[in-house]
Formats: sequence, C-alpha cells, structure tokens
Amino acid sequence: MDLRVLTYNVHGQKDDRDALAAVVKDVAPDVLIVQEGPRRFRWQSKTAALARSFDMLVAAGGLPALGNVVLTNLRVRVHDAWSIRLPHTAGRHMRGAAFAECSVGPVRFVVAGSHLSTHADERPAQAEALRAELSKVDHPVLLGADFNESSSGEAWRILQEGMTDAAAAAGGAERPTFSCANPRERIDALFVDPRVTVLGYDVADTPEALRASDHFPVVAHLDLT
Repeated sequence: MDLRVLTYNVHGQKDDRDALAAVVKDVAPDVLIVQEGPRRFRWQSKTAALARSFDMLVAAGGLPALGNVVLTNLRVRVHDAWSIRLPHTAGRHMRGAAFAECSVGPVRFVVAGSHLSTHADERPAQAEALRAELSKVDHPVLLGADFNESSSGEAWRILQEGMTDAAAAAGGAERPTFSCANPRERIDALFVDPRVTVLGYDVADTPEALRASDHFPVVAHLDLT
C-alpha cells in the first residue's frame, strides 16, 4: 500500500498563505504532519481552516500538542487520535506531540508529529518522552518532526534508533531543509518504521515554498505493505 507523506513547519502561517496552500496542493499528500500550526486560543477553528485551505481533514492535534497537527485526505481513515505535552524548562516555550492511528484499506499505521526545543539541553529529554510514547504503539510508525538540530544531535539519535531516516534511505540526506533564505541544515525529517519501505524522497524547494515558510517541506513516498 503506497502512501505519500509530507512533514512541514509552516512558520505559524506568518508568511504567504496562498503560497503555502499551493505547496501542499502540489504535493497532494495522503498525510500531512504540521509543525507550528494553530495552538492555544481558537486552535480548533484555526486548524480546521488550515485543513480546508489544503483540501484536507484534521486527524489529530489538540491543546497538549501545541501546534503539532496531523491532517489527512479522504483516502485515509482515522481510528484514534491523542496528544501529549513534552517536558520543558519553566519559562521556556512549551512543546508537544500529536498522534493519529490511521489506515488505508487493511493496513494500519500511526502518524506522529512533533517540534523539539530550540535549546539543546531540553531536546534529549523531549526525545526520550516522545520515544516512550511511540514504544506503546504496535503498528508501523511514521514520525515527522522539526528536530531543531542536525543528524549529529543527541535527540536525533534517540529518535532515529530502530527507525529508518527516509532521506538517508533515498539518498537525500545532504539536502537542507532550513532556512529557506539560506539553506544550510537538515533539521526537518521523516523517520519510518523498518517495516515501511521508502520508495522516494524530496525536499520541495520550489519558488512557492520560498514564500510559504522559513522551512522547506519534506515529502516521502512510502510502501506500507
């Protein structure tokens, strides 16, 4: 069963929203994992509006997720959804994660999305908490995140252990995702369960993406059979 997955830090929708919608619609993902989506006040109506702009549906999010959202198209059935808050230092930006148990036909899988701290001393504990939550899942996992660090970081290592880095599997590990203005680092990634085959990988560094956010979106074509 093939699946197209997009993970995208949308920069709080602070940039060109028409370009943002165009980027997502051009990729036409089955699943979209959003970082820096609506959070806190009126998050439900704002998230629904964001999904509509992409011609997609809201699968998971919530207040504890703090702007991490999972969206799907009509091909994907959502069976369950939950969210968690990650540990943080008092006075710093709170972080969370969103989870959706989904299926396409007979194949079930869990999609997770998160956005780790900009502070290196916080990220390992957040990664451990996220990994602990994922360890409760029996189905194949797809994790899309803004790690706020490169593949040499400790949090990246914690979360990648036992998972497949879609970029590395498809020969795209050298392609930066941040920043759009000065692409120099790959801090956005999609990790997949080893039971999942990576058929293709791309960084959508299009002219529209330059206007849509400060991050380039990451897209992977997967086989979950």
